[in-house]
Amino acid sequence: MRRRGFLTGVSLLALTVATPLRAAIPRFLESTPFDRDTVRMLARDLAARDFVPRPEVPEAWRNLSYDDYRKIWFNTRNAIWADTDLPFEMDLFHPGLYFSRAVEVDVVRAGMGNRLAFDFDLFDRTDDAPDLPVDETMGYSGLRLRHRYEGEMNHREFAVFQGASYFRAIGALQYYGLSARGLALGTGDAEGEEFPDFIRFWVEEPSPGDPDIVLHALMDSPSVAGAYRIRITPGAACEMQVDCTLFPRVDLDHVGIAPLTSMFLYDQTNRPRFPDFRPAVHDSDGLLVWNGAGEMLWRPLANPTSLQVSSFVDEAPRGFGLMQRARRLSDFADLEAYYHERPSLWIEPADDWGPGIVRLVEIPSDQEIYDNIVAYWRPREPLAAGREYRFAYRMLWTDETGPTPPPRRGDVARVVETYMGLNFSRDAWLAAIDFADHAALAVAGGAEDDADPGQFDDMVVRISARVPTSDGVLQRNPETGGVRLAFTFDPGKADTVELRAQVFRNGEPATEVWLYRWTRA
Repeated sequence: MRRRGFLTGVSLLALTVATPLRAAIPRFLESTPFDRDTVRMLARDLAARDFVPRPEVPEAWRNLSYDDYRKIWFNTRNAIWADTDLPFEMDLFHPGLYFSRAVEVDVVRAGMGNRLAFDFDLFDRTDDAPDLPVDETMGYSGLRLRHRYEGEMNHREFAVFQGASYFRAIGALQYYGLSARGLALGTGDAEGEEFPDFIRFWVEEPSPGDPDIVLHALMDSPSVAGAYRIRITPGAACEMQVDCTLFPRVDLDHVGIAPLTSMFLYDQTNRPRFPDFRPAVHDSDGLLVWNGAGEMLWRPLANPTSLQVSSFVDEAPRGFGLMQRARRLSDFADLEAYYHERPSLWIEPADDWGPGIVRLVEIPSDQEIYDNIVAYWRPREPLAAGREYRFAYRMLWTDETGPTPPPRRGDVARVVETYMGLNFSRDAWLAAIDFADHAALAVAGGAEDDADPGQFDDMVVRISARVPTSDGVLQRNPETGGVRLAFTFDPGKADTVELRAQVFRNGEPATEVWLYRWTRA
C-alpha cells in the first residue's frame, strides 16, 4: 500500500501562509436541498444500480510527475470561510498523479448543499509548473480542515480526507502518523483487496463558537455503497463520532469496519534485520483490544517476512486501536520524523457490534514509506446484499499518557516494552516484558521495600505456549518503576509460536494480557 507520507509533504506546503486574507470562494455549480438523510438516500439509490466508475480527470493531470504535482499547492488565504471569524477553515487539494478520479465537494449552509466549482486560481504555482487544462466541473482530490485553537491567531490543520476512503487526523501537539479508512474489503485475501472510494463530501458550515465540524461522505465501490456522517472535534485529542450506513451490492463475507492503517518497520524485537542508526521506526507499536470479556489485550506489532494475519475472536468489543506507546525522542533518535509524537487511534463502538473478530494484518516491508499494518473489526456474519447495515463508533486520535487518553481498565498495568532475543546460553529464546509503574504491581510496604525478594510472593505469572517455556521471573525495573517479566521458550522446529503471558495478584489480573507471535526469521 502506498504510504501517505507523500500527502504530509503536500500538506505542509500550505503552512507557510497563514494570514487570513480572502480571495473569492469557488462559485457554486449547483445547489440542492440537504438534510441528515440525504447521503443515506443517495447511497441506497447507488447500491440499487450497477457500479459505474467515475470519469478520470484529463490526461495531463493524470500524467503529472511527483515533482510537478508538488509545484501546485493550495493557497490558504483562499480557504473556505477565510473571510469570517469562524474557528474553522477548509482547504482543497487538486487532482492528478495518484488521484486520477476527483471527488465533488459541497458546502452545506441553510439546508442547501452547494457544490464547489474547480477553481485553479485558489492554488499557487511555481514558475515552471506545467500548463494544465481546467474544467470547473472536474472536482478536487480531497480536503483539509484547519482550526484556530484557543489563544492562537492562525488556523492549524487537524484532519485530511484524500485518496480512496482514507483520512487522518492529529491532536493539537501531534504529527501525522497512522490513517483510517471508511471501509476495508478483502484485506489480505489472496484474490486481492477492493478499495471503496469517498466520491463526494458535504461539509456543514459551522456557526461562530462551534467546537466541532460535521462532514458527510458518500462512498461507492463495485461491492457496496455507503453513507458516512462524521462529527469532528479538534483539541488535545481529535475526536470523531462516526455514523456509517452500508448498502451491499453483493454478499460481503470479508468486510472490515473502522479499519486502521499504519506502519511498523522495526523496534528492539526485530532490530538485527535493519542496519539503520535509529533504534526503532514505526507509527504504531501495538494493537490494544478491550474485549467483551473485559480483558485488555496487548499485541506488539511485527514486520514479518511473509504475510501474517491474526484474529482475536470477540463479542461486543468495548474498543480496539493501534497505539504508539514509545513516547521518548530517544526511542527513535529521529530529529525529523518525530515518531514519538505520532497519534494512537482508538475505536469505541457506540452500540453492540455482536460476534466477530478484531483482525490484524501484518505485511512484509523493507521501507518506512509504506504502510504495512491494518486492523479492523470483521463481523462474524456476512453482510447480505440488498440490506441496510448501520455501524456507529467513536474515534480518538490521542496519546495514552496524555490529558485525553482512550478509555481502558484502570486496574491493570500497561505493557510498555517488549524485548525478544536469544538467552545468554544461546539455546532458547528469551522474552522480556516491561509493565508500567502501577498500583496493581506496587510493593505493599512502600518504596523502601523494592529490593525485597519476597515482594512478588502474592503475584502469579501465567504463561501459555505450545512449546516448552521456563517459569516467569519478576524483577523491579528501577528505570521505569514498574515490573519486568522474563521467561524463555524453545520453539524447536516450529516456525511460529503463539505466546501469552499475564501477571495476577491475589487472584486478580494485575497487568494487561501480553500476546506475541514469534516467527522464525
